[in-house]
Parts: sequence; C-alpha cells; structure tokens
Amino acid sequence: MPGEAAVLDAAPVRGRSPAAETLGRLLHHRLFVSGLVLFGVILAAAVLAPVIAPADPTRIAMRQKFLPPGAGHLFGTDNLGRSLWSRVIWGAQLSVLMGLAVVGLNAVFGTAVGALAGYYRRLDNVLMRINDALMAFPAILLAIGITAVLGPSTGDVILALAIVYIPRTARIVRSSVIVVREMEYVQAARACGAGDWRILRRHILPNSMAPLIVQLSFLFAYAVLTEATLSFLGLGAVPPTPTWGNIMAEGRQYMVEAPWIIAIPGVALMVTVLGLNMLGDGLRDVLDPRLRVQQ
Repeated sequence: MPGEAAVLDAAPVRGRSPAAETLGRLLHHRLFVSGLVLFGVILAAAVLAPVIAPADPTRIAMRQKFLPPGAGHLFGTDNLGRSLWSRVIWGAQLSVLMGLAVVGLNAVFGTAVGALAGYYRRLDNVLMRINDALMAFPAILLAIGITAVLGPSTGDVILALAIVYIPRTARIVRSSVIVVREMEYVQAARACGAGDWRILRRHILPNSMAPLIVQLSFLFAYAVLTEATLSFLGLGAVPPTPTWGNIMAEGRQYMVEAPWIIAIPGVALMVTVLGLNMLGDGLRDVLDPRLRVQQ
C-alpha cells in the first residue's frame, strides 16, 4: 500500500546518525555543494602542483617574456619569461597551506581563550578586554603593523594573521560556551562531581562546535585574502617565492601590454574566496538550528 511504502522509505532516514543526517543535508544544499566544487578545484591544484606544474616557477627566460596564454604556455609568461601557470599553481599551494595554518592556530588558541573566558567568569573580563583592544584595529591594518615589525616572511605572515583573527574566534566560542554552560546536562554533570576540565572537554566544547566550524570556514577565506593583500604590498613571502599577491604586484606595471599577469591570479583568488564563502554560508544554513527551523 502507498502508506506502508512511505513508512518503509522513512525508516532508514530516522535510523541515521546525527552526523549522517547533517552530511546528507550538506550534500543537498546547493550553495554548499557549489562552494565545495569551486574550492575543490583550487585545493586539487595545490595538492597536485608538482605533477600539473612541473616547470620551475622561478626560472627566468627573458627570450620568452610576455608570451600570451596559448598552447605553449597555458597562462602565458610574465615580464621575466617565467611560466605563469606554474607560478599561479604553486601560489595556490602556498595560499592553501597558509590558510590551513592560520585556521589551525585559531582552532587551538581561539577555542582555548574563548572557552576559558566563557566558563570562568573571573577570567572573562580580563581576556575580553584584551580581545577588545585587538579588535579595535581594522584587521588588515593590524596585520600590516605586525608584519612590518616581524618582517616579511611566510612564518611571520601566518603568525600575524593568527594574532589578528584569534580574538574573533575567541568571541564566537565564548558566546557558545556561555549558553551551553547553563544547560541542565552541564549542571547535572557538575552535581555528580565532574571536574571543570571534564565538563569542558566532554559536554561544553562538543556542543559549541557548530558556530566554530562556520567561523573557521570564513576565516580561511579572510586569511587567503589578507595574505594576498600583504604580499601585494610587499609584506608577504619574499620573492621570487610565488604568491598570488606578489604576482599581481609585479603585473600591475604591465596591465596594458600583458593584462593576463594580473588577471589570472586575481581570478584564482576570487574563485578561492567565493568558494570558501559559499561553503561557510552552506555550513551556517545547515548547522544553525534557528535557520533550520525557518527552512
């Protein structure tokens, strides 16, 4: 009968784990899937850089400078005859690695600061005032200032970006922890004699992960964009190491005779940031229970 068939079809769905249900909703969310495809292309290029771009991105060949995109050079060559294909692909690898490093540092230290501030009220005022002091500066200006002091290098840029964005991650985690710590199951665990570390590790942090995951996806995009900005200003990785920012900085002098030098890495940067933002929007739509109810 039709009614029985509907019941049978619904039974496996009800029996799925929460993780499987969340994954299913993500894979049926068009914005998330579109972002996953866009960022997946960039990620695949970064991972496969030694295979798909074997040419040395720093090799100078003055006789081949300003060659337009074509069969011999897919993305053309720059003012020093270097393969723009290799430089953009290897620049993608550096951008992804730096974004992952910044996200990892924020996941560890931002979560730690936010959890301590949200759980221990005596620490809240001190930690949040430090956060407020750092957040008073625009992110890009603070990153420029820190990088100028530390010096232009890949490691220093990662450290500067982590310092800039940790306060923002800490605030997200703190807000979640303040809500979760008042839940009945946390009060019950405390009444049963569970210690603070056990309560944080077993009850509070696992139930505060959804907004953190969404924040980190957006943070990845911010880190990639800010790194490109710093490199464009000469405060990123030291040339001839290829990054999208310094490729565009070199290409701005030749926008008329060789517009592809600045246009191609710009498009790669746009696709990466767009894909990560779409991923973040999709994660927010699926993981935020308030938006789920509205849908």
